[in-house]
Amino acid sequence: MIIWINGAFGSGKTTCAKILEKQLPNAFLYDPEQADFFIRGQLPKSLQQPDFQHHPEWQEFNYQMLLKIATSFDGVILVPMTLVNATYVDEIIGRLQRDGIDVRHLILEANRRTLVRRLNKRFEWFNSWGKSQIDRCQSAFQSEIHAEKIATDYQSKEDVARAVAQHVGLTLSSK
Repeated sequence: MIIWINGAFGSGKTTCAKILEKQLPNAFLYDPEQADFFIRGQLPKSLQQPDFQHHPEWQEFNYQMLLKIATSFDGVILVPMTLVNATYVDEIIGRLQRDGIDVRHLILEANRRTLVRRLNKRFEWFNSWGKSQIDRCQSAFQSEIHAEKIATDYQSKEDVARAVAQHVGLTLSSK
């Protein structure tokens, strides 16, 4: 099973995935952003997209890697990654699902004030990239990107992880 944890920057995706990784037997944390470092590092600046997700190679690479892991690994694959382009959601998540892979797509929600507060705690001051994406993310999750939503504003990190696990039918250990 792949659990794709989507949400705006500051919604708690990576924190949730790390908690789940520790409390689920045989869980693997997969970071799609790592492909960006390779792709951009191997392209002249003139060929680099402003958003790494716009590179078709990024989408294809992550689809292929997740397909390989999902068909070869007997465990839960955790993918904390913001996807707000419906085409990219379909090209990765939808394609995996059409290939018979069990992908559970969830969105962690938080209001603007909570997201800004959390991003400030990460030292993302002023109008950081993450902050500048809040409206875009929230708009996409209301209209274009459809998945089960979990509110995180007034929940602890552990409660969010428990809610995700419960939502997909998994039981967490008490590590």
